[in-house]
Amino acid sequence: MLKFATKSLFASLLAATLALPAAAQSDSAGDLSAEAIIDKANLASFYAGNDGRSQARMRIVDGRGREQTRQFTLLRRTKEAAGDQQMLVFFSRPSDVRGTVFRVEKQVKSDDDRWLYLPGLDLLRRISAGDKRTSFVGSDFFYEDVSGRNPREDSFSLVEETEQHYLIEATPKDPRSVEFARYRVWVDKGHFLPIKAEYQDSQGNLYRRVSVAQVETIQGHPTVLRSKVEDLRSGGYTLMEFRGVQYDLGLPESIFSERSMRTPPTQYLR
Repeated sequence: MLKFATKSLFASLLAATLALPAAAQSDSAGDLSAEAIIDKANLASFYAGNDGRSQARMRIVDGRGREQTRQFTLLRRTKEAAGDQQMLVFFSRPSDVRGTVFRVEKQVKSDDDRWLYLPGLDLLRRISAGDKRTSFVGSDFFYEDVSGRNPREDSFSLVEETEQHYLIEATPKDPRSVEFARYRVWVDKGHFLPIKAEYQDSQGNLYRRVSVAQVETIQGHPTVLRSKVEDLRSGGYTLMEFRGVQYDLGLPESIFSERSMRTPPTQYLR
């Protein structure tokens, strides 16, 4: 599971799954606004420790049952709490994506900068803001799921509160910039990790679902270890699993660079 992928919500939610498995907060919510709940979910999903590393495996299944896999190592470094971050994703399997690197400079006050390095062509390609909600290396995750969606791009309302969760509905402030008309996210009240998100199109049809299947506590942080993204139109889905999760490694800022995309810092990838 990559992380639901931030300057964001929970990576388009649950892409917490993609920006290094998420760590949560355990303090009481009290009477929180929808925006405050989303802010706490964002912290829980994307800001565990000062930095982190994990190995991940994606199992991609299309609507006909055909399967592909992707394996990679993810490094993440936080510049400031709830602020800017740096990310690197190094693909190792299968052979046709080996050496591919995805890099993100997440910026809270402006659009994220994203690049993809293709070793076979020795090509470094910048991913434009308009491509952020397209498929991430052939999976049902989007690029924005990896680096996260900025909560300030949406408006939120509290739909329901139970003993176990908050149900939040979000609508985009700029509907032309995204393919969804609204989405709903279920936030666990115990640790503030988003556990499910469902997306609707302009006709009100449910077409995409992101859900968490496994959470464990690592180094004191509740962490998402398994998640699933479903394309409800095609019947395809992607399963994400994380292992070897570690926090607070002291990753230097210098490794989050163009140079590392061409010459990976192997000492931090083991």
